[in-house]
This record gives sequence, C-alpha cells and structure tokens, in this order.
Amino acid sequence: MASGDETAPRFTICREDDPVPAALAGAVAGIGNFDGVHQGHRILVEAVRAAAAETGRPSAILTFEPHPRVYFAPGAPMFRLTPPEARDIVFRRLGLDGLIVRRFDAGLAATGARDFVTRLLRGDLGLSGVVVGHDFHFGRGREGTPTLLSALCAEAGLSCRIVAPVSLGAEAVPVSSSAIRQALAGGDVARANALLGYRWFVMGQVRHGDKRGRTLGYPTANLALDACGLAHGIYAVRVRLPDGGMRDGVASYGRRPTFDDGAPLLEVNLFGFSGDLYGCEIGVELVGFIRGEERFPGAAALIARMDLDADEARRQLRADRTPSMLG
Repeated sequence: MASGDETAPRFTICREDDPVPAALAGAVAGIGNFDGVHQGHRILVEAVRAAAAETGRPSAILTFEPHPRVYFAPGAPMFRLTPPEARDIVFRRLGLDGLIVRRFDAGLAATGARDFVTRLLRGDLGLSGVVVGHDFHFGRGREGTPTLLSALCAEAGLSCRIVAPVSLGAEAVPVSSSAIRQALAGGDVARANALLGYRWFVMGQVRHGDKRGRTLGYPTANLALDACGLAHGIYAVRVRLPDGGMRDGVASYGRRPTFDDGAPLLEVNLFGFSGDLYGCEIGVELVGFIRGEERFPGAAALIARMDLDADEARRQLRADRTPSMLG
C-alpha cells in the first residue's frame, strides 16, 4: 500500500499481511515498537539510512501491531505516545523509504529467535540487514538478545547493527518512552518535547460537547483521548486543521471540575477561528504547560482565569522554537 506526501513522496507503507512491495525489496530495516519515536529512535533511523545508503538498498522500519503489551494484557490501559496514525506521520517525515507493519499474534509470539530471523526477516520480508537498539529483545519469551541477533543474522547473510543507548544534555538524561510518559504525566511538556525532538502531538476526531465554551466566550473543539496519561491542566497548543493549515490556541485537558467532573476531554480553543470542525480529524501539538486543572467558584472567575491563560499561551507560542511533525 503506497502512501506519501510532499515531504516524502516515495514513502511506502506495507501493512500487516500485505506482501513486501518492490519499493522495499531487500530493505535495511530498523526493528522495534517505537512508541514515541524519540531522539534515541531517530539515531536508530539515521543508522538505518546510513546502512541502506552503503549498499544501495531501501531504508525502512519494521514494527508490529497490536503493541505486544496490548496483546499480552488486552484489558490493561496503555498510554501510547504515538498510536499508529501518529507514528506513520513521524516516520514519513524522517527520510525513510517506507514502513513495514506486521501483525503481532499468537503465531508471532510463539516464534523462536532463530525462526524470527530466518523465516520472518530473511524469508517473508526479504530484508538485507537490520538495525536495533541496545536493549532489543525478540522471539518466544524474549529469548533473543542483540548479541544473539547479530550471530543469527551473520548465519542468515543479513547485516546487523546495534545502536548504543542515547542520553540528552549535560546531565546525560537517558532517552526513553518511559521518561517521556513520566514527563507528560507531570505536565513537563518542555522535557517531553526535548526527549522527543519535536512537539508531542495527539490526533482525533472533533466530537460534540455540551457547547459550554461558547457561552464562556471560548468555543472549543473537543477530542476524547484513549488511555491518555497526560497531566490534567491548561496548555499552549498548535493545531493542524483538516486543510493542513496550522493555528495557535489554548487547550484544557481534564474533567472540568467547575462544572461536571466528567470523563477527561481535550478541549481546544483556536485563536481567531470560527469554522465548523465537528466530525473532522485534527492534530494537536503541545507547546507548553500553563497550570494544573482547578475548580473555580463560578463562571466569572473561570472566564477571568481563561483570559490570563490565553495571554500566557500566546506568550509561550511566540517564544517556542521546537520542531513540528505536523506543520
């Protein structure tokens, strides 16, 4: 299944049981779950592109759906930093030739390490080489280690590169999906975005709400976010509209304690926008955290605080220089 945009016209997505297309034949592929597609993952992507360029092969990512954690514990909520639709957008922007998605099911979970390499990587997918992180495990019961992968690839005639751990800044903060989740859970958008290397974003369909925002002078586009671990509070945001345009705004994520304490919603007010977005899919990037969610004594006090929040959001947006994956 081919897919592309102006930033990556040759990007090809091969989903689940689709045969590998000619555009990705003999690819060098980075393998992993890639939740977050963070700075460490981007070092891996650069290694994939370099290895592919050395041999004149396509560069790709191999990942799996559903996420293994979801497969093994289907009832447990999981805060995914980059669900499939967001992950596809990010990889499309990183200069790869394509993405290969394979189904994680009982058959794959029971596949031994050797068969994973010989039957899946070399046989079914026809890869010429792989790149993995230092902590990559694979095969039945996670029996495969990077060292074993390197040995099995050598036997199978595949190249294999292992990427070392990546840390950030003078304090050498380890870059990981867990660290990003922790930052977002604490409202530390700046840290999360630094670990990602771009503004963290969510995507969703605008749904009807109680339209209370209109009566407060702040009409909102409302999104329900599945199993989201983001701290409840107020954020400066940038929003990609269905036509591809970007708008600044201020958003609230939480239960609206002044009114109903209902299910968590992301409610986005777009500055200067008056169109109808109901039923449309939008992308919302977090630029900065403004404050935690609060209960106010009434609508007047809430409006006064919302005015201050909007001013602070505009200030943060003017100062922001973090790269975007949507704009």
